Amino acid sequence: MSETLSDDFDRNYALFIEEAMATGCVWGLESEEGFAVCASVVNEEQDVMPLWSQPEYAQAHVEGEWASYKVVPIALEELLDDWLPGMHEDLALVGPNWNAEMQGDEIEPLDLLEDFDQHMED
Repeated sequence: MSETLSDDFDRNYALFIEEAMATGCVWGLESEEGFAVCASVVNEEQDVMPLWSQPEYAQAHVEGEWASYKVVPIALEELLDDWLPGMHEDLALVGPNWNAEMQGDEIEPLDLLEDFDQHMED
């Protein structure tokens, strides 16, 4: 069993990158309306799409307004090649490994892409 997400956002973010690299995939929540997004805490005009590095982290959020959502895998290659550049164009942010209280970092998609590239080089 993987560790649980905490209120140490830096650790959660590092875990997101490590686990996504190890498994080759990340997890989002999807319904008939599309993927789960919410307003940014920093700028309410901006959407944030939470993504998780383990399916059980995502499953913890299938409740309340997201009760009808399903946990779905997103291939890491697809995330890096298509999703992040597209989210950048849409001015959306990524919420990597938000904890059970829906708290965590809000990352610019291209910053996340750069961090993955950095990790691949190390």
